[in-house]
Amino acid sequence: MSNRKNKPTIHEIATALGLDSSTVSRALNNSDRVKPKTKQLVFQKAKELGYMPNMMAANLRRKKSNTIGVIVPRISRHFFSSTIAGIEEVAYKAGFNVMICQSLEALQRERNIIRNLMANRVEGILMSISMQTTEGTHISECIESGIPVIFFDRHIDGVNGAGQVLLDDFKGGFMATEHLIKKGCKKIAHFTAAPHIAIYKNRHAGYRSALKKYGLPYEKDLVLESELFKEDGERLAEKLLTKFKDVDGIFSANDFAALGALKYLKNKGIEIPGRIALVGFSNEPTSEVIEPSLTTLDQSGNEIGRLACKQILEYIEKGVPNTSKGRIMITPRLIERNSTKIGSEKHLDHQIKSNTNN
Repeated sequence: MSNRKNKPTIHEIATALGLDSSTVSRALNNSDRVKPKTKQLVFQKAKELGYMPNMMAANLRRKKSNTIGVIVPRISRHFFSSTIAGIEEVAYKAGFNVMICQSLEALQRERNIIRNLMANRVEGILMSISMQTTEGTHISECIESGIPVIFFDRHIDGVNGAGQVLLDDFKGGFMATEHLIKKGCKKIAHFTAAPHIAIYKNRHAGYRSALKKYGLPYEKDLVLESELFKEDGERLAEKLLTKFKDVDGIFSANDFAALGALKYLKNKGIEIPGRIALVGFSNEPTSEVIEPSLTTLDQSGNEIGRLACKQILEYIEKGVPNTSKGRIMITPRLIERNSTKIGSEKHLDHQIKSNTNN
C-alpha cells in the first residue's frame, strides 16, 4: 500500500463524495458557507478514510502556530525535565504544543535553535541560556520580531522585554552555607561555574554573605570554578584537599559536582560528614539514593515551568509583555540528608574552641 493511500487527501474525499475540493476544504474548516448536512457528510467520510489535516499548512495560513518553543541546556538534567513537565501541563490545557530543544551548553547551537524556532513561527520562547551565552543579541532580535521570550533558571541581563521566572539563587547560596556553618563547619569551600551566568554569581554571593554574617573569613582560594560536571567535582575535591587540609565543608553550586566530590572523598576514606560535610544544589534524583545521601537545595522545577508557561501565554494573548510581572522569584527549599547530619560532638567541639578563643 502506498503512502498516498495511508494519507488520504482533501481531493480524495471530494472525489468520493462527488464534491469540489474547495467545498470539502471549507467544510473541514467549519465554514458557514457550507450547509450543515454537507459538513456532516464530509466529516463522516474524512473519518472513514482516516484523513488527518495538515496542521502546519493550516497554521501558516492563519499565521498562528499554537506552539511554544522551549530551550534548555540539557534535557537529561532532572531540573529541566521537571520544568518541561510543568510547561507541558499548562500548555496542553491551553491548547498549545511544545517544541523542546537542547543547546548542549553551546552558544552557536542556541543561536541556530532560536533562528529555527522563529522560522517555524512559534508564538513564544521559554529558555534557560547555555554556559557560553555572554550576550543576548540573538534573543533581543527574537523579541524585536514579535516573539516574546521568558527566561527561567539561567538568564542574562540587558535583554529588554524578556520576562523572568527565577529561583532566588542568592538566598539558596546563603541557606546552603548557613546550614554548613550551623553544623559546625569553619572552613567552607565553594564549587562554582562561570560568573557571567547569573545563577552561579548569585549563589556565590549568597555564600559570601553567610560567611560574613557568621564572622568567617572569605578566602578566594577556596572558591573553585568549573563546568560543574561530576568529573569536575572529583578533580576540584582533590585540588582542594591537596592545598587545604583543614577544609571541613563544601558547598557546590550543583549536585553533580557535589556528587563527584563525595565520590572522591569516599575513595580516599575521608569520613562524610564527620570530617567534611557537603551541600549540593538542584536535588537530582541520584542525590537521595547515594550513600551518604546528599543535602541539597530543591529548585521547584515543576512550579517554575508552570509559572513560566502561564506568563508566556499571557504575553501571547495580550500581544505585549506585561512588565508588571517582569520577574517572578521562587524561594528554594533546603533538604537535609546524611552528608550534613553531623553529630553534636563536632558541633560542640567547635563551640568550645570558639568560646575559648573569645
